[in-house]
Amino acid sequence: MLATLDPQKYRSFFRARFSIARVVEIFTDPLLIVLCLLITATWYGERIEAHYIILGLIAFSLTFPGNLQLSDSPARMTRKTVVDWVLVAAMLLVFGYASGYERFYPDKVIFTWLAATLVALPLSHYLIRANMPRALSASGVKTAVIVGGNDLGVTLANQLLTSDYSGIRPLGVFDDRTIERLNLGTRLPFLGRMSELAEFVKHKRVDHIYIALPMASQPRILSLLDELKDTTASVYFVPDIFMTDLIQGRMECVAGMPVVAVCETPFTGLDGAVKRVSDLVLASIILVMISPLLLACAIGVKRSSPGPIIFKQRRYGLDGREILVYKFRSMSVTENGDVVKQATKNDARVTPFGAFIRRTSLDELPQFINVLQGRMSIVGPRPHAVAHNETYRKLIKGYMVRHKVKPGITGWAQVNGCRGETDTVDKMEARIRYDLDYLRNWSLGLDLWIIVKTFLVVAVKGDQQAY
Repeated sequence: MLATLDPQKYRSFFRARFSIARVVEIFTDPLLIVLCLLITATWYGERIEAHYIILGLIAFSLTFPGNLQLSDSPARMTRKTVVDWVLVAAMLLVFGYASGYERFYPDKVIFTWLAATLVALPLSHYLIRANMPRALSASGVKTAVIVGGNDLGVTLANQLLTSDYSGIRPLGVFDDRTIERLNLGTRLPFLGRMSELAEFVKHKRVDHIYIALPMASQPRILSLLDELKDTTASVYFVPDIFMTDLIQGRMECVAGMPVVAVCETPFTGLDGAVKRVSDLVLASIILVMISPLLLACAIGVKRSSPGPIIFKQRRYGLDGREILVYKFRSMSVTENGDVVKQATKNDARVTPFGAFIRRTSLDELPQFINVLQGRMSIVGPRPHAVAHNETYRKLIKGYMVRHKVKPGITGWAQVNGCRGETDTVDKMEARIRYDLDYLRNWSLGLDLWIIVKTFLVVAVKGDQQAY
């Protein structure tokens, strides 16, 4: 059967068809950035010539597609917008001064543009969030029915019911099971059996049909599609693979055939290169800046107790391969065997100087050398001792997925309070949830935010959870 498939027929499968809301999300930021540039240049009496057009095209390319996500909370939206624009602005400034092209633009124009855009982007996002539901209503809300009252269908229906930006209103659910066997809640009507679907769609002029049946129901799905050919409704299939915990889930094409990525690293292709280059640049700069601090810590460790200055511990790295991670030794022992006892409060093994560098996270500084070696990244899931990995991988579902990326010096879990002793499975599960959330939502802007937040947490509060 597969040998007779023609990959050419699937080319249209990957054509992007965007809703109004998605078009707004994609184009708002790039267009607004260019508009701010043109307005600023005009304000200062500059003529819009080729060099401004080129700068506008560069800024558009760096920010396309836009960073606006209407489903984000206002706080998350603002943080992403500010961090990403600061990153883009820094790139433009560094490139401009390194190449000498900054001489084509007055400083007052460039810095006014950067500052004005920093204000305009979040403001435009708030205005769009406030007015998008009204705009979608004016353009006409689409009606939809869900085929399948299972968890997948109910989840989709609830998402549509609670979203102000989908422009789709679910009418209810069709299923061959009785309403007593379904868990639809009070907001989602049961509309009937699937044999009644086609007539309902024609009579009610339904716009969209979402088929949320399990893949095992292929004959029933094909029969249903045949019946729906006599309607004008748009038909969508919601595959039940999306009820699993997707990591970087997306559509791809392999040798002309459509495939769905269910669990994948975010660092493939260009994203992988961006991650590695940012690690090398930042780690090199940081190591130069902290070299006096490294020397002071080394002297402190040496004078605090007998033993090596650097503690090398076996940990799991990318793809679950063992790596050696460097830390300043903070204990009087260097345990690295099959059983490793985690540090606890008032642990007798921790030296006085070791307690200080653990509390201030100075013991982690040698790991910037691991970053240059390619074993670690600046931001990523924190590496656990091999002995701990072997224990928790058997207890926590999805534990090893965190190893699809390099371990980090700091991570999303750590800046959200999940640091220190994990003496219960619940604490480790909380840490893993943040790690997987990082894999799903990675961006260079998120990395920079985690770095900034790490500095604030350590500098302002200190690390009270590190024993």
